Amino acid sequence: MDPRRREEIKRFGAPAAFLAAVTIAVLLIKAGLNGASSNVEPAPPTVQPLTTRQTTTTRARSTGTVAARYYAIQSGDTLGSVAASQNTTVATLLRLNPGIDPQSLHVGQRIRVG
Repeated sequence: MDPRRREEIKRFGAPAAFLAAVTIAVLLIKAGLNGASSNVEPAPPTVQPLTTRQTTTTRARSTGTVAARYYAIQSGDTLGSVAASQNTTVATLLRLNPGIDPQSLHVGQRIRVG
């Protein structure tokens, strides 16, 4: 093989091989972080029985007593479904729970409903 041709292959081939190796490494790492593996089946989801917990507490006010009602979020609940089941509105729930993020409700999280 011609020495100039060999030099040209080294000059362009080495960076191309390096880029290919880095790309493969990134793809393997990404697949590992996502848990994607073609040889391993994902574990079946565990089902835990959930119970509705409603607690009533009483607070004294200068005009009398007011009962505050709470609801424990269950799997699949949304603010809309909670509002419907508690005969209230989403706006009321947001007003009663100013720090709540409607997009990230967690199972077992207690929210005020009344």
